[in-house]
This record gives sequence, structure tokens and C-alpha cells, in this order.
Amino acid sequence: MTQAASPDTAGAAPVTDPEPRDIAIVGGGPVGLALACQLLRTTPWRMTLIDAATPARAARDPRAIALSHGSRQLLEQIGAWPVPAQPIEHIHVSQRGRFGHVKLHHDDYGVPALGHVVKYGDLCLTLERALARAADAAPGRLERVFETRIEHIDQDGDRGDRSGSAPVRLRGTTHVDHDGLPVTYAARIAIQAEGGLFHQQVQRLSRTTHAPRRRDYGQTAIIGHVTCSQAQPGWAWERFTDEGPLALLPHEDHGVRGYALVWCCAPEQAQRRLALSDAEFAEELGRAFGTRLGRFTLVGKRHAFPLGLNAAPVTVSGRVVAVGNAAQTLHPVAGQGLNLGLRDAFALADSLRAGCTPQALQTFASRHRLDRAMTIGITDLLPRVFGIGGPLAAHARGASLAALACVAPLKHALARQMMFGARR
Repeated sequence: MTQAASPDTAGAAPVTDPEPRDIAIVGGGPVGLALACQLLRTTPWRMTLIDAATPARAARDPRAIALSHGSRQLLEQIGAWPVPAQPIEHIHVSQRGRFGHVKLHHDDYGVPALGHVVKYGDLCLTLERALARAADAAPGRLERVFETRIEHIDQDGDRGDRSGSAPVRLRGTTHVDHDGLPVTYAARIAIQAEGGLFHQQVQRLSRTTHAPRRRDYGQTAIIGHVTCSQAQPGWAWERFTDEGPLALLPHEDHGVRGYALVWCCAPEQAQRRLALSDAEFAEELGRAFGTRLGRFTLVGKRHAFPLGLNAAPVTVSGRVVAVGNAAQTLHPVAGQGLNLGLRDAFALADSLRAGCTPQALQTFASRHRLDRAMTIGITDLLPRVFGIGGPLAAHARGASLAALACVAPLKHALARQMMFGARR
């Protein structure tokens, strides 16, 4: 068996049709890595972690992501903290050019920071090191497979075995020393932690009549790193403009402190802005955001991606379960996607302590349903409500923000949902 590898190890060629493991995890991103760590710490199960990429490739990913304080606490449990990060100590939420705003301060909740902004690659590297330590403490229980893409997950029960005890078969191709060589794995439980596969399969496996929850927001997010002349350390900004949310999160890129930008706008505007010079882009960003941070002075490389909601109606089907982006992809408003995915992972690991059974997976789905529903609901509602045009809607939103700022219990409830999720 291939033991947990260092971040620069490419991995060995996988075994075709091996003896079933207890658990197969598809996806070696932060959610899959955190899940494997927690399972090694809290259960006796043997597992295979299958990744379409390599740790070295993930470690070079420069994207900025926001981690809530609750996510930091989860990462601390598995020895995956600290991560190089910039703290979010205060959050300012407002409408551009309208009255009403909400301020959140870490001191109000007794936490060192409301959240942290980290690079995706730094988080993956820290999780890889934590996983290597956990694997060393549990020899023989973890197999790593790299550069292998799983394309089908089959439950033998669909072909005549109604006992529910037949192993799950995972079929795909590997590019480790080969060019698309077919491979097969078997496990008692399959966990899909890589987006794109479970959405199609869950309908067939569960024969559910419920369609996935999908929404095209008609927006594209421009992301990048920017600096400004009057930065305010520790502050994060969420501005709702007429085009969509505009967020600035404290971030350091190649030693330069500034902000991670997430600018949501119409697709045609995004393409136009990507083509602007750095100076033109900075000037237009200043007009959209306002003068609170002075003048934007430096713009890094920009990228864009379309925004939509895609949430599976159920996350469990027999012996297959989805977590993270495999279960739901969210609008980036409030930065909840990865945070919900990490809560998915830890809730699932806790349920699997009872056994690698369909019943354990159903327990996970039941316990985690409220948190999932509330997080999806909030991140879906905000961009739609703030996207309604017209002065009356803008005044109503301003009044709502002003009321939220004044009603402390409501504000605190929202802040705790964003930090910790819905706890049962």
C-alpha cells in the first residue's frame, strides 16, 4: 500500500480491483484532506484518498479564501493550524451610496478574529503536513493515489444485491506513469469530495424525484489582489453595488499587503474589465467601491469565473455521500463555501465513528441538514435581494441594514451563523 506522501511526492501507480478498503475519499482538496485527517484521528477505518492532481500542484495555487473562526477551530483539532493568514477583526457591510450599514467586531464575540484570509495553496500544504503526521501515527491505514480521476461510482446493490453489503466500485483513469489507464477501487463507503461527479450520479443512485437546486445569478466574479493608499488593517468590506456584491478582504500576496478582491458584476462587464489596463481597472474599482480606502494603487493578476448555485437535493445515497463542492457550490457572498465544506467533513467523520454503514451516512445527513439548509439559504438570498433594482428596494435594504445594526440579538445570531454554522 502507498503510505501518506509528502507534498512533493507524485505517488505510485494504483492497484486495479484491490481488496475493498473501509472508505474511499475522492478529492484531495482542503475538505478531503481535513476529512482524512479527522478519520485517522477518531476512527479505526482503513481508507484510500484519491486525487486528480498532486499536492505539489495544489500548494502552488495562489487563490485567496476566507476561513471563519469556526473553521480555524476545526483545523486546530487536526493540527492544521496555524496557516499563513491575515486576520479579519472587523467587517463592514453596506450598500454603495445608500444609507444603512452593519459593523461586526471580534471583541463582541470573544474571539481573536472573526475569520482569516489564507492562500488555498498554503492551506493545502499545511493540511498535507497534518495528514502525514496522522498517517505516521496510524501506520497502514492510509493509501494515497494521485493523478487519478474517478469518473463513475457504482453500487452493486443496483445490480441485484439488495442486502446493501456489496462494496462500492469507483472507476476512472490514472495518469501516473500512464496515459489514461483504466483503474478500479472498492470500498465499503465512498465519499465524493470533488465537485462535478456526485450531482449527476445521485439522481440515478437514489432514484429521487427531487431536482438539484440550481440558480444562475447572471453574474461573474472578478478576483485578484489590490492595494490602496489608505488601507485599514484587520477590516473586511462587503459592499453591495447596483451590479452585485464587491468584497475586499485583508490579504498578503508575495509580501505585499493589501486586499483580496471579489467583484461580482454582469458577465459582459467582467470581460471588459479584465481587458482594462491596471491603472484603468484601479480607477474603475475606486468608482465602484468609493473613497473610504483612498485610491487603489496596485492591481495584481485578475481572473474571472461565473457564479451560480448548484446544490444536490440529497447528499447521501446508499453507501455514497457527497461533501464540500461535490454537494453544493455557493455564491461567494459572505465566503461560506469552504467553511460549510469543512463542517461537512467533521460532521461526517463524527457520524462514521459508529460504523461504515448507510445508517451512519443517513445520521450525518440528518444532523447536518439544518446547517446546510441555512447556509445555502442565506448565501442564495443575499445576492438576490440586493440585486433588486429601483430606489424603493434600495431604501428597504438600507432600512433593513440599519435595523440589523440596532437589534443586537439578530446581528449576533447572523454573525455566529457565519462563524460557526447552525449547531444542533
